[in-house]
Amino acid sequence: MANFISISDNSGLDELYKESFERPIAIFKHSNACGISAHIMEMVNEVDRDVHIVVVQENRSLSNEIATRTGHRHQSPQAFIIRDGKPIYHATHYGIDPVAIEKALNSE
Repeated sequence: MANFISISDNSGLDELYKESFERPIAIFKHSNACGISAHIMEMVNEVDRDVHIVVVQENRSLSNEIATRTGHRHQSPQAFIIRDGKPIYHATHYGIDPVAIEKALNSE
């Protein structure tokens, strides 16, 4: 099962980006008002690693910062794997694949 870890501010995001130079990190943007997002979160829960989560209703500015840093416009649900400060995996909605996420996380 995934270990969901909340990201609450830009300094936390900065730390994750630094960490991505040591190992790939997962970020999941979740909408707590969307049934699709709830279903995808259940699927992402199958990933047996840390998954850093941003609830977009609670932290839209952080969600926008992720869009700026990755070059991918905001959507939710949305998943990224960041390695060496760059997205090596990106998907939204039902394109989010827990198997692909796990594979990208294990590409250390």
